[in-house]
Amino acid sequence: MTLPLHDKYFDQFRALPELGEDPALYKTLLESTMAIPWKIDWATMRFAYIGPQIEPLLGWSQESWVSVEDWAARIHPDDRDNVVNFCVSQSVAGVDHEADYRALSKDKGLVWIRDVVHVVRNEAGEVESLIGFMFDISERKRIEHELIKMQKKLEALSFEDGLTGSANRRMFDERLRAEWKAARAVQQPLSLVLLDIDHFKQYNDLYGHVQGDSCLVQVAGALQQIDLGLRGIVARYGGEEFALLLPERDEGEAQAIAEKCRQAVEALRIRHQHAPGEHLTVSVGVGTVIPPVDGEARHFCDAVDKLLYTAKQSGRNRVVSSYTA
Repeated sequence: MTLPLHDKYFDQFRALPELGEDPALYKTLLESTMAIPWKIDWATMRFAYIGPQIEPLLGWSQESWVSVEDWAARIHPDDRDNVVNFCVSQSVAGVDHEADYRALSKDKGLVWIRDVVHVVRNEAGEVESLIGFMFDISERKRIEHELIKMQKKLEALSFEDGLTGSANRRMFDERLRAEWKAARAVQQPLSLVLLDIDHFKQYNDLYGHVQGDSCLVQVAGALQQIDLGLRGIVARYGGEEFALLLPERDEGEAQAIAEKCRQAVEALRIRHQHAPGEHLTVSVGVGTVIPPVDGEARHFCDAVDKLLYTAKQSGRNRVVSSYTA
């Protein structure tokens, strides 16, 4: 593999054996770069040269780099086998290559290194030596790590409701599609609970939107305390509406969970003057289906939403289900 980014270093280093008319010039060029030049004799597997820059970077003196064993021993154990095996195989094949790894410093620290290797062959095509440069890429790796963390955080946020910390509608829709497909494939039940806070508009009008937001956070927290199973999720489905997706839960289990939700919100004792009993309550619809081959998840959601509407119309603060125990 051609490594154009490092050609200027290799051009300098290839001239090192001859040193031309001004050996001091080449030595100065090599030892004034941030990169660390090195050369290994293939027959003996010993270092013919390594730049003095190695000591400020890793703490190991030039004299301590005697053979490839020293190089391998100073690679982090988790990286060592893969890096050594890769570099040896590429070198045997006569292929220029590069490898990133964590090097162990003398004070037991870690430095990310990029080793760029050029394979030198004799006239017969046999490997004669390896020459290369070590580059300190610790800062690059740190930035990469921070970018990965940021990306993961952004991905998590894109599936999280910013107010309540529950899954958001986007996450719910994606999980519903996946669980619907899985349930249909194995003909297992899939249950859905839809829950709506009773008289929430009046609550906001009476206590204000800040208190309304606090109410939503408390309700979400109560729902998240309920055991939904390994794959169950709580999602903020709409403004004051929440959805619980319950894979592999049958009608009876789903109805029991729905009732726990109703009781958990009622137990918060959130004051609401305009509600019967003067405390916040919820209405709940719950349904279960074994997805048919030609069925669609949205139709299932619509059916459960109608059950929720029935709960609202029949007095609120109750669970309405398509199942009768």
